Amino acid sequence: MTEPDLANSADTFARLAIELHDAPGVEETIEAVVQFAQQALSCTHAGVALYTRGSQAEIAAVTDPVVTRYYELQIAAESGPLITALRERSTVLIRDTSTDERWPDLAASGIRSVLDVPLATGDAPRHPVGVLGLYSDEPDAFTADDEAIAHILAQHASVAVASARHEETMAQAVDARKLVGQAMGILMERFDVDGDRAFAILKRYSQDTNTKLRDVAQQLIDTRKLPH
Repeated sequence: MTEPDLANSADTFARLAIELHDAPGVEETIEAVVQFAQQALSCTHAGVALYTRGSQAEIAAVTDPVVTRYYELQIAAESGPLITALRERSTVLIRDTSTDERWPDLAASGIRSVLDVPLATGDAPRHPVGVLGLYSDEPDAFTADDEAIAHILAQHASVAVASARHEETMAQAVDARKLVGQAMGILMERFDVDGDRAFAILKRYSQDTNTKLRDVAQQLIDTRKLPH
């Protein structure tokens, strides 16, 4: 890259870091990533697919419906550059889908150039967070500089998504503790039991009905009744 290119990239990533830090949740974080991808690279479309807890690919954000269809085709077939990037935690570059022999069916999508970069953090060596996909309607659209920038963007995105997920999980845990505390208070007042006994009642109903403790607590608060 030339010196002006480096300066522009540094400015772009500085703005990206600020925007990702200010994003209120996972969805907003991912949306910022795909929008910046379109700005920073010579791609027509961009998208992010994330790994869910069941180790399945889930479409998280796209800049165009063509990417949604492109992802759905691969997820249904369990094959394609997206799936390969997820499973092998490796970058997949297709210079022209019309001549690529690995996944010939993907040429029908209209996407000609593909650059799928895994999103991964150091504490998840086997299972990446997801994949950042950069796509162009033109063949041979991505240069070596584009690939280098894509990897830097993916690193920023990986940390931001992992952090946003952790914060959401923590917020959900705090919310669950508050709900359980309120439900325990209801049981303590109704049955004149102490906190340990109230928690034991909630836990037993959770196990007997195969319902999450948080949901048992929410139902008790909403209806003043325990599930049957």
